[in-house]
Amino acid sequence: MTQAKEKVLEIRDLNITFSTSAGPVHAIRGVDIDLYRGETLAIVGESGSGKSVTMKAAMGILAKNAKVDSGTILYTYREEDGTPRTVDILKMKKHELRHQINGKRIAMIFQDPMTSLNPTMPIGRQIMEGMLWHKRATKDEAWQKAVKLLEEVGIPEPEKRMKNYPHQLSGGMRQRVVIAIALACDPDLLICDEPTTALDVTIQAKILELIKRIQKDRGISVIYITHDLGVVAKVADYVDVMYAGKIVEKGTVEDIFYDPRHPYTWGLLSAMPDLDTADERLYTIPGSPPNLLREIPGDAFAPRNKYALKIDKRLEPPMFKVSDTHYAATWLLHERAPKVEMPAELKERIQRMLKGGDEAHG
Repeated sequence: MTQAKEKVLEIRDLNITFSTSAGPVHAIRGVDIDLYRGETLAIVGESGSGKSVTMKAAMGILAKNAKVDSGTILYTYREEDGTPRTVDILKMKKHELRHQINGKRIAMIFQDPMTSLNPTMPIGRQIMEGMLWHKRATKDEAWQKAVKLLEEVGIPEPEKRMKNYPHQLSGGMRQRVVIAIALACDPDLLICDEPTTALDVTIQAKILELIKRIQKDRGISVIYITHDLGVVAKVADYVDVMYAGKIVEKGTVEDIFYDPRHPYTWGLLSAMPDLDTADERLYTIPGSPPNLLREIPGDAFAPRNKYALKIDKRLEPPMFKVSDTHYAATWLLHERAPKVEMPAELKERIQRMLKGGDEAHG
């Protein structure tokens, strides 16, 4: 089964520093990511953990004050004749990225549709733009395809809507237009950066279903950047948990939800609202993320981790293998570490989730 999987994206040892007036900020610290064709990867973590920066690097759209200190971002796509080609995004020039990658093969959906759309241009023209630029389509071809895309993303009366401006549409409609723009050039990798943050829950569910359906129909790979574990449970095949610019746990969605091993992942799962919990107050992870202006000795999560060991203050933990699909960077997994169980409340919650899943399938 694994042999047949085709790798689309491979990020290795990515280190990124931002120069700021306060000094250099080491925002991304040795990140490794793998994504295969047709699969969905969710990158989760608190704000500022480095999720968006990592994906902006993969698109070659980092801010001017960002410097890539080391790493490779290998992206594999197929030429028109079907032959696979691998490029290192970090070695490509700006104009090559714009012509060959951005929007054409890798597309990104940002969290606020209003910042992605041009308020002075009808939405039809905004969807057509990429096709005219990348695909060299005629105006008529681009118009027809744009109407079809609006239909595909569930916008009623697409012909009429083509002439609308962004402010004439609701938030949910605008996000659908942004998805249509992202799909216009048939990309094989879609990056969704908090695509449902600004939307209410019912619209949120519809947008997630829409992206899922489009992914299935087109066989594309999807990366979700989110801090919402509810979204992750609905859409992901694999999950990478990020903290302070590093990936601290990775595995299948079942590994992360039913058998989490990193204390930070325990905290994230415990902080999820749950109707059946006995606690009156929602759990929050104590403290706040480290200041990346300073070099971090040992494990970055140690000051917030009540299970921290002495070694955590001195040495950064490596990725320990839990199973073929599951890895976590915590000294608690070392063979000589004391045996620490996940919090009892979280264990009960996982039991309820498993029971609920069994009943749903039964």
